[in-house]
Amino acid sequence: MSPFHFELRPRWPAALAAAALCAASAAALAQPGDTRLLRGRAVTTQNVLEALTPPPSHGASRSLKVTPDGSTPSSTAVAQMQPAKKPSASLLITFETNSAVLLPRSKEQLDVVAAALRNDRLKDFSFDVEGHADPRGSSEGNRALSQERAESVRSYLVGTHGVAESRLRAIGKGDAELLNTRNIAAPENRRVTIVTVMQ
Repeated sequence: MSPFHFELRPRWPAALAAAALCAASAAALAQPGDTRLLRGRAVTTQNVLEALTPPPSHGASRSLKVTPDGSTPSSTAVAQMQPAKKPSASLLITFETNSAVLLPRSKEQLDVVAAALRNDRLKDFSFDVEGHADPRGSSEGNRALSQERAESVRSYLVGTHGVAESRLRAIGKGDAELLNTRNIAAPENRRVTIVTVMQ
């Protein structure tokens, strides 16, 4: 049976990401870059909430544009409002090779995800359910398989737990975004990732 993992992939500043991951850090398996996989007892509603809840909005940031010749600010400096970067976090679900069937353990973990999605902290957000496949087989076949995986997770969350269909969008990513490039057959490359969508 393939293990079930959670991937935390925050796209907000490092300091905020560290704070959001502090509760899960002891049981987390560090991955290259800013990716973390939660296993076993680390998969809790609280950790899922921490993974998927964006940090508080700090509004837009201000920048000043000045010409190289040092002209006076009144004539050449323009204050511009730059929108804050859109944060997201993701969770990872793995599958057996060439399969989109949810394993019993995966369903148990999705039950935890569903509880988090129904929490008041996430009730106003929607999510992309991204399917992934390892590169064995054809690119076209892998794209179709990854779409089936995303739809399998979406269907379970909607059908079993009543998560609104409008909050979940299934997207097949094929084999283009490997999490483990050293071992292409690794279970983390056969996964569905749930990503918070920021408007």
